[in-house]
Amino acid sequence: MTTTLAPASALRIGPIEVDVPVVLAPMAGITNTAFRRLCREYGAGLYVSEMITSRALVERNATTMRLIRHHESEVPRSVQLYGVDPVTVGKAARLLAEEDRADHIDLNFGCPVPKVTRKGGGSALPWKTDLFGAIVRAAVENAGDIPVTVKMRKGIDDDHLTYLDAGRIAEDAGVAAVALHGRTAAQFYSGTADWAGIAALKQAVTSIPVLGNGDIWSAEDAVRMMAETGADGVVVGRGCLGRPWLFGDLARAFGGGQGSAPVDATLGFVAQAFRRHAELLVEFFEDEGRGCRDIRKHVAWYFKGYPVGGDVRASLATASSLAEIDDLLTLLDADAP
Repeated sequence: MTTTLAPASALRIGPIEVDVPVVLAPMAGITNTAFRRLCREYGAGLYVSEMITSRALVERNATTMRLIRHHESEVPRSVQLYGVDPVTVGKAARLLAEEDRADHIDLNFGCPVPKVTRKGGGSALPWKTDLFGAIVRAAVENAGDIPVTVKMRKGIDDDHLTYLDAGRIAEDAGVAAVALHGRTAAQFYSGTADWAGIAALKQAVTSIPVLGNGDIWSAEDAVRMMAETGADGVVVGRGCLGRPWLFGDLARAFGGGQGSAPVDATLGFVAQAFRRHAELLVEFFEDEGRGCRDIRKHVAWYFKGYPVGGDVRASLATASSLAEIDDLLTLLDADAP
């Protein structure tokens, strides 16, 4: 169904103007250069790297240095940093600035993984307001002209909510925007995202953009979130797994006018996206076998709900070459809805 929508304002993050107010959420093992390039082929937005550990970056770990590489088509270049020590985070931000490796830095205070939060990191860290403020200030002060943003959750649990105080602290520290996932760390990804919390943060933080994250599975969800919360933009995570064309839907929806109907994602269309993703992974890893191994974890996401036999799914999840993937994709009914 075609929906007519009013054009959304461009999202401004410091000196960066993002034509479509949509950000790809960093996801470990997912949002590498290959996936970012794929999403960008479907629609405009700000595409953030997977989480980079500040200490590993400062120590110039080989894997980490590869993860912060961007393709020449990636403009602006966005890197998310994680760290629990202000000095190390500051050094990491300075490295990105001095070596011209990023145009935007995001700070991760949203990770809900227990092995991170048990140590006081990720979405648990803003509870320590002094440490949180010190980390944010260190990043801002060392990033030079590069805008710094913060991504966070509502808090540890419903008895330890931190997002309003953290938003104000980050705003005072000079960040260019804040993003809120409307769940606590304890919720992980269960239940429903609290969009009212995003609206409350928008009321509390008034001088910089506030972005909303959580339960955006369609362009309609994104438009509704912005309407209900007053958010300046949306951050999309799990909703685009196996559905990179969601960014095309979002671009059309926020562009306004006619033509904002979702992509008609037939099985043939999905197969083409899957094949392109595999190709980009091979290019990213510079190794066909490794790229084909990495695409395996995406099989279930891409083909969920489509008539793909168990044998074909299993074979795609073990394919070791692009030629093998091509042969398997020819077995699919391209016109299947």
